[in-house]
Amino acid sequence: MRIVLLGPPGSGKGTQAALLTERINVPHISTGDLLRSAVAEGTPLGKKAQSFMDRGELVPDELMLGLIEERLGSADVKPGFILDGYPRNLAQARALDEVLERIEQPAEKALELVVDEEQIVERLARRAEEEGRSDDNEEVVRNRLAVYREQTAPVSDYYRDKGLLEQIDGIGSIEEINRRLADALN
Repeated sequence: MRIVLLGPPGSGKGTQAALLTERINVPHISTGDLLRSAVAEGTPLGKKAQSFMDRGELVPDELMLGLIEERLGSADVKPGFILDGYPRNLAQARALDEVLERIEQPAEKALELVVDEEQIVERLARRAEEEGRSDDNEEVVRNRLAVYREQTAPVSDYYRDKGLLEQIDGIGSIEEINRRLADALN
């Protein structure tokens, strides 16, 4: 199963992807983890990414897509994958589709965790307390949600138009949400 996992920051994508990975036995591909790993390993793409990060710039889409394509070429991804954290905008969604078609691994499902924004603010404030994360203060969270609404939310419509989108209620216990995601895959 080849899955694109969508949802706003704080919706539980990382948690749910890790659980789904165990359930359906395909790798969880987090773009954040890919980037950190490529930089740590000093791969050619990692070195290029590091140069942007050192300047405080966003890693360009084509570089991120290169990292994703490289990872999707690995043998363990042949049975499928759960892609988390990408695409973040329509241009990335279209570019990702081109890569997936080229490597003959098209997405089969886009699962979107739907969570009320106030619930997300509460979740991330709790995470900030528990983990001491300064990037989870209310002002930053609300800004991240605004960016999500503007840039990333339209990706849902893109996958809906392709007949791949399944929206999942992301409120409840971790187990309840995971059960809903698993049901959507059956």
